[in-house]
Amino acid sequence: MSDATRPSSSTYDAVVVGGGHNGLVCAAYLAKAGRRVLVLERRHVLGGAAVSEELHPGFTFSVCSYVVSLFRPHIVRELDLARHGFDLIPLGCSFLPLPDGRSLARWADPHRTRREIAEFSARDAEVYPEFGLAMSKLARFSKSVIDHPAPDPSSLDPRQWGRLLGMARDLEGLDPEMRYLNFKLMTMSAVDFLDQWFESEALKAPMSVSGIIGTFLGVRSPGTAYVLLHHYMGEIDGAFRAWGFSRGGTGQVSLACAAAARSFGAEIVTSCPVQKVLLSGGRATGVVLENGDEIRARAVISAVDPRRTFFGLVGEEHLDPDFAEQIRRFKMRGSSGKVNLALDRLPDFTCRPGDGPHLQGDIAIAPGIDYLERAYDQAKYGDFSERPYLNVVIPSLVDPGVAPPGKHVLSAFVQYAPYDIKEGPENWPQRRDAFGDAVVDTLEEYCPGLRDSILYRQVLTPWDLEQEFGLTEGNIFHGELSLEQLLFLRPAAGWSRYRTPVRGLWLGASGAHPGGGIMGAPGELAAKTLLGSGEL
Repeated sequence: MSDATRPSSSTYDAVVVGGGHNGLVCAAYLAKAGRRVLVLERRHVLGGAAVSEELHPGFTFSVCSYVVSLFRPHIVRELDLARHGFDLIPLGCSFLPLPDGRSLARWADPHRTRREIAEFSARDAEVYPEFGLAMSKLARFSKSVIDHPAPDPSSLDPRQWGRLLGMARDLEGLDPEMRYLNFKLMTMSAVDFLDQWFESEALKAPMSVSGIIGTFLGVRSPGTAYVLLHHYMGEIDGAFRAWGFSRGGTGQVSLACAAAARSFGAEIVTSCPVQKVLLSGGRATGVVLENGDEIRARAVISAVDPRRTFFGLVGEEHLDPDFAEQIRRFKMRGSSGKVNLALDRLPDFTCRPGDGPHLQGDIAIAPGIDYLERAYDQAKYGDFSERPYLNVVIPSLVDPGVAPPGKHVLSAFVQYAPYDIKEGPENWPQRRDAFGDAVVDTLEEYCPGLRDSILYRQVLTPWDLEQEFGLTEGNIFHGELSLEQLLFLRPAAGWSRYRTPVRGLWLGASGAHPGGGIMGAPGELAAKTLLGSGEL
């Protein structure tokens, strides 16, 4: 660690371990409140999984995450992130190419969407706006859940019961049909839930995949309907179900958070790995860096995942056995990978040739429910999907600065790619190229000639996400978003409100409530809870 990346002091009010967007949001709120804050990031660049890097000359990739939806609008306002470069470009379309030459595009324009859906089902075209309205109502109800710490039903604190009663009143305020719908979402699979509304697979398949993002589940698995709702909670400028590109890549979200934190006085150091949390009398009193330096702090906030926090930074020998067992059972199970391509020309889809606005949003390779289930079947038995579900974006169409003139960046989120392949996770490097080939081969079926246009290819397996970005088992959400790992159970029963059994140590990232995605809420809520505790 060079002097240029060395903390300026050995004592702070708070040390944040991890410079992902949540850690940076947490640091910004603490510094804004007048606390002396240090952020320590292991890599040479800030952002964690929300990072942009120039991996090929002239091409900037959103390496891991690729679109922004869940980022909380009030955080943008409270930290004045727009002044620091936070700039989202709304996605104008969700495009589904089909192997039979047909295609379906869903637009921001409801009339245009209705005409497209009617080509597959006149009934679905009529129902689609009703579905969107119902989900928006439920998302608004859930908004109060994700914008506040999770209530603890086992607590005797009257404030906790007040929160629970408030949630009950909010639920009671929904009409009976919406309440029933909410209960169904908690228990049903994404496909079964959508079956109650729609008949066309061309509509149901690309909609159902929102229920499997970040989970090792199939679209027919119970509980995936809630994850579908989780992805409906995104907002841009107050518009629900709005997704967008971050201008300059998703790393610009993190850099805006970092700039805000610095403007309030926070210190941020990169290339500075933390070896362990410093403990004294069962309390966290700082951190020890890999070079042996000790930094003291009144509070330590971990912005890495729970498994890495407690078994890596703290050490199981310092934990209550029952708590350690809960963390051991907290499901990580990475199930996705990423393929990033630098292209010398724009992909040309056979079903809808040429350039056009249909390519300026997300492109789903999800031609049917059975296709998605077959992809899941391969993963269940320890292999990556030979024909995977892909969510593809070409950000250079709306943000030309990420690629040279006439060239393009293509980013493909890939599911399924299980961390525990049958050969063992350590053998992923030997299978990486075959995994990348499966993605390119799948895309080639829809846009012939793509393979010949590739100038550079980056393939990230779950093993790579773990090794390079510190995501245990490659899980992009720091733990699955399954029902038993949400609200007051995230990451463990009794420890959902950012505190940990180690006094002075707090959780402030996606492994805490309300979970994963580029939302900033775990970092914000951890900071506000810590400030309100009187311990800092």
